[in-house]
Amino acid sequence: MDTVVVVVWLSMVVTILSRSHADRNVYPSAGVLFVHVLEREHFKGEFPPYPKPGDSSNDPITFNTNLMGYPDRPGWLRYIQRTSHSDGVLYGSPTAEHVGKATIIEITAYNRRTFETARHNLVINIMSTEEYPLPYQAEFFIKNMNVEEMLASEVLGDFLGAVKNVWQPERLNAINITSALDRGGRVPLPINNLKEGVYVMVGADVQFSSCLREVENPHNQLRCSQEMEPVISCDKKFRAQFDIDWCKINLVDITKVVMIHSNRPDPGTGVLPDIGEYNPPSESLKSRDFFADFLITLAVPSAVAMVLFTILGYSMCCRREGVIQLVHHSSIQKSTKELRSMSKNREISWPLSTLPVFSQSGEVVPPIHPDNYETTSMPLMQTQTNLQNQIQIPQQQPSGKWYS
Repeated sequence: MDTVVVVVWLSMVVTILSRSHADRNVYPSAGVLFVHVLEREHFKGEFPPYPKPGDSSNDPITFNTNLMGYPDRPGWLRYIQRTSHSDGVLYGSPTAEHVGKATIIEITAYNRRTFETARHNLVINIMSTEEYPLPYQAEFFIKNMNVEEMLASEVLGDFLGAVKNVWQPERLNAINITSALDRGGRVPLPINNLKEGVYVMVGADVQFSSCLREVENPHNQLRCSQEMEPVISCDKKFRAQFDIDWCKINLVDITKVVMIHSNRPDPGTGVLPDIGEYNPPSESLKSRDFFADFLITLAVPSAVAMVLFTILGYSMCCRREGVIQLVHHSSIQKSTKELRSMSKNREISWPLSTLPVFSQSGEVVPPIHPDNYETTSMPLMQTQTNLQNQIQIPQQQPSGKWYS
């Protein structure tokens, strides 16, 4: 019994390894929108079954996509996966420069519950087409769609059917789809099922219809400048499913576009060229002695300071002009000290405003000295013994008698 279990387990592992290295080939056309869906159901079989039935059906699975041998995808190829429980989508519009070059994309699926991985290779063989490029291209901005919703085959087919109904071309292809967030748009608030919006570019082989050109008339241009919806006769053919911002429609006739060549180099594919391996420095590097640099850093400023100090000392002590300045400075200091010592010994004259004017009884007292009296040596606070010339004022005694 154990031998049978081991054999079954080994056969299952071999099957998983063989699937992880299987290549899948796709053949998109240059100038036509390429869409490849990474289905979670397809990758669930890459992981071993679990004891409980139904566990693997709800496993969160995410995908990582990159060009083989490089960390990112080619510049024309984009990838989006909204949540770990939704499918991933590779989409983009290859150009004629990629024709004939096999592009191998490594797809790694991660099981976020068990942390197991499975890997597939997607080989993109870009084919040339005689219809590339279609001469008349129109870009629509659809406000009520997200990019992964628009990439669904049935939704994109409905939109192309509506465009073909109002344009009536013989050949009509979707050229590119771009999220509004890639054009600088803002992330919408998570209320009322608001969408981020998506730009869809389509190409045709005939001139633009009169309905598509209605946005170019002056009346609609005025309404667009006032942030009002223009009046478009064919809008009702889109309004049931697609909310189009007609003010942002862009009509391009590439037959009339003048190609301007400049000296700028052509933009690359975003893949760095192979310039060999990186050779790091050897581990046996010699240590560097910084003692000489330290001495030079201190010696140079010290030498300059000594030279300046010597020149200043010679100018002040050995030159006649310097000696005169030193003597003059010394005499100024001596004079300042003499003035300060004299100011400490001089007597202070007391102002008349500090002397008493009124007695305790409220009567006016005459001045204690005549006008020619010397007041420079008068103290600030006079005692009763110092007031020799003060006129005595009779005071009332308790018995009611006056004494002189």
